[in-house]
Amino acid sequence: DIVKTLPHLALGGVKNVSLNLTISNAGDDAYDTNIYFNFSREVFYINFWQKEEKGISCGLVDLDFLKCSVGFPFMRAQTKYHFAVIFDTSRLSGENDTLQFLIQAKSVNTLFGLAVISHKCCCLRPHSVVTPTSFVYGNSIDASRFVQLEDMECNFQPLNLTFQAINNGPSRLPGSKVDIRIPNRLAGSGADMFHIVDTQVADGRGNCTPHRNPTPCTIPQDRESIFHTIFAFFTKSGRRVLDCDRPGRACLTISCSLGPQLKEEALSIDIKVLLNTEILKRDSSSVIQFVTRGNVQVDDRAMEVPNGQPEDISLVFEALHSQEPRGYVVGWIIAISLLVGILIFLLLAVLLWKMGFFRRRYREIIEAEKNRKDSDESWDWVEKNH
Repeated sequence: DIVKTLPHLALGGVKNVSLNLTISNAGDDAYDTNIYFNFSREVFYINFWQKEEKGISCGLVDLDFLKCSVGFPFMRAQTKYHFAVIFDTSRLSGENDTLQFLIQAKSVNTLFGLAVISHKCCCLRPHSVVTPTSFVYGNSIDASRFVQLEDMECNFQPLNLTFQAINNGPSRLPGSKVDIRIPNRLAGSGADMFHIVDTQVADGRGNCTPHRNPTPCTIPQDRESIFHTIFAFFTKSGRRVLDCDRPGRACLTISCSLGPQLKEEALSIDIKVLLNTEILKRDSSSVIQFVTRGNVQVDDRAMEVPNGQPEDISLVFEALHSQEPRGYVVGWIIAISLLVGILIFLLLAVLLWKMGFFRRRYREIIEAEKNRKDSDESWDWVEKNH
């Protein structure tokens, strides 16, 4: 705070006064720097003046309160600005012996940017890594490729997710919060597919909300007829997308609070999950695509500066069906195929019978053959008599 006192001011002899100010930034880049003026209601703000265009603007908040923005959005480090503010003093009454101007400068000294590692290193952008990026499931897949929990019949696909938050600001970040959303159900009223095994923040510099699935092994019961199951196998759709940004999608949210970060310092979040493949087997899609969303929010004590980059990151991994039917489905397909074959054979037989293929005149053929033999015998007797 600054109180500027002049030796004297001749009442009525001066129509206006000019406050010449110099503001300097000896530290890091200062975001949203503002200078506030409190003054008597007997003087009136006229205008401000700057020798060079430095991005300064002033505006009255109240009759006795003026706000000037300096170098918005940033006042760069090691810079100095000079400007003057002019007031009208023609209406001073002289009741107060001292004319005071209270000046106060404020700024946000912390700039925070969000980033996460990627295959293409790109600052100020979220990123996440998942392994594996795709896997195959189905009844024909060897169970040894999956994970089985104790006393449970389900086959689980293990997945490892890694998120990284980087402080791209010029100074220390007090803290941040990372929200990770994973699509957890095939349908709104279905069973949960994911089971959280472990969540860790690097070096113990943060913690994540614990999640526990009380029934990680859920095997949906077949309520559909065998004919519907066979039809669904032959009519499998190409791809199904499960995205947490789509309305009505049930998602598992993992919230992690991160501790302070120095400039350009990164903190990693490792999440280990198990995916119940028994639920996937009941879906009619040949490919199920999971779109996981991540978002970072800074601590209330810091200011995040918009930089044109997206605030959310999407992570995609896929579950591929083996395209082989279940054992009893194969049996039913063979049985139905044999039945259809027999029906086609009988249909052809009936058609041939209707067309007279089986109606041969055996009596006429036999009588014609007998008459031929009798004719031959009569000719033999005539020849012998001659």
